[in-house]
Amino acid sequence: MRLIFMGTPDFSVPALHALLNAGHEVVAVYTQPPRPAGRGKALRRSPVHEAAEAAGIEVRTPARVRRDTAEHEAFAALNADAAVVAAYGLILPKAMLDAPRLGCLNIHASLLPRWRGASPIQSAIVAGDTRSGVSIMQMDEGLDTGAVLLEEATPISATDTASTLHDRLSEIGGRLVVRALAEQPTPVPQPEDGVTYAERLTRDHGRIDWTCSATEIDRQIRGLTPWPGAFTTLDDVVVKIGAATPLPAESHSAASGITLDDSLTIACGTGALRIDRLQKPGRSMMSASDFLRGQPVPKGTRLV
Repeated sequence: MRLIFMGTPDFSVPALHALLNAGHEVVAVYTQPPRPAGRGKALRRSPVHEAAEAAGIEVRTPARVRRDTAEHEAFAALNADAAVVAAYGLILPKAMLDAPRLGCLNIHASLLPRWRGASPIQSAIVAGDTRSGVSIMQMDEGLDTGAVLLEEATPISATDTASTLHDRLSEIGGRLVVRALAEQPTPVPQPEDGVTYAERLTRDHGRIDWTCSATEIDRQIRGLTPWPGAFTTLDDVVVKIGAATPLPAESHSAASGITLDDSLTIACGTGALRIDRLQKPGRSMMSASDFLRGQPVPKGTRLV
């Protein structure tokens, strides 16, 4: 088929590769414009931009598309059979949604209608879901409200992070959208029951509340790894928690956020959490044992 591909982050790249490997003609790639990044704030192109250029595909980087009629006309002039959208980052207006012969298909990283919105991968882990998946959706003007063509589930393990689940779902997405284009299944409207929304994440979502249970905090840490990261304050310094182990809910008399030993076992609202990996500002993530060799944290220390 003659396709337009629209995506921006790492999540989108396996789908672009899958479409090319399946023999589809990708006539143009739309992605977010280069953004300042790193300490020097040099402009950095998106992972999809890099992948498209390496494949010799025309790359378009409009900053906005919603009310840009010239862009709508240019998009329609590509005469695509379909557009495949994977975490593009811009809302498509009706003029663009309707331009391709088969419309626009979205690769969404959840089993719709659960976790519509911006952070479905992280939200599934933080909420304690036991499975996630990918939905191939026929896009409409709503927020992830379109009818579903195909879906594939995958379990969420007790050790999955947003990073590991992200990688698994991105590979599923590439495989599934190739199937959807080949089989062209009948779109099935989403049920009205079971709708949840995954809000756009900010750094403050990572702030740990030690009055929560050890299980909830563990899910927060795993669900927000690598970004925005879960964090707490130790001796007036903000430290990021990279990994932890929830311990059995044995009774303890310590207040929430107090260390129960000299090995970074922290009292929670229910149970306790042993910190396994953490990071100080300006330093690399390190094991708790390496951290404690440089900065002992005695029993009775309060984390805020």
